[in-house]
Amino acid sequence: MSDPGSPDIRSRDLWVEHPQGRIFVREWTPPGAEGASPIVLFHDSLGSVELWRDFPAALCAATGRRVIAYDRPGFGRSDARSGRPALSFVADEAGEVFPLLREQLGFTRFIAFGHSVGGGMAVHCAAAFADDCEALITESAQAFLEERTVRGIEAAKEAFRDEEQVRRLGRYHGDKARWVLEAWTESWLHPDFADWSLAEVLPRVRCPLLAVHGAEDEYGSVRHPQTIAELCSGPARLEIMEDTFHVPHREQPARVLQMVAGFLRGLA
Repeated sequence: MSDPGSPDIRSRDLWVEHPQGRIFVREWTPPGAEGASPIVLFHDSLGSVELWRDFPAALCAATGRRVIAYDRPGFGRSDARSGRPALSFVADEAGEVFPLLREQLGFTRFIAFGHSVGGGMAVHCAAAFADDCEALITESAQAFLEERTVRGIEAAKEAFRDEEQVRRLGRYHGDKARWVLEAWTESWLHPDFADWSLAEVLPRVRCPLLAVHGAEDEYGSVRHPQTIAELCSGPARLEIMEDTFHVPHREQPARVLQMVAGFLRGLA
């Protein structure tokens, strides 16, 4: 079907088979994208394909590339999971989910774009498949656990004591909403997660990097993108957006699209 906001862009919904159940995928394809590596979007802790809203279609139009977004197992329209994710869940995405996407969707080379915890997952995928990752884009990604991160999650957990907030989350995750919420808060606030860091994996990222971060991000200071840029082995570009919080692509979409499109044009 054509995307209603961009008549020349074709979108379609797909399913990827996974041992934990089906994974929901949506892709957007512009004219003339054949041969170009797709951009794969990794969503945040409460995210889903639908919560990217119109950003994937706009990203597709701005870059001229196929864009792929998916709901992680247990999220959005993907099948429910039993039990909480292991505390290695950030790294596990590169070993347990992403290879199946590549195989069943038929792509080898790719550009990884991750928001928040999805940024950490994108880092792991860029490192695990370093020969095939053309570029890495992190947006509001955490590289370690700092006090601001903990405070932000604790505040969100308190806010979600309001069942109306959980019902709103259910618009995107259905009856999995409570599981999604606890998969986030109980993992990040677990004592054994306190020493989590991307420090060991970042040096294995060799591709060009764009690290985008809001100066007012309530879940992490600018130390996070600085750390990501400093420890990656490839060329790095750091963009700190003033007057911006945790979701730059929603708060200032035109600026984010401009930065990403310019960054990717520079790869040629």
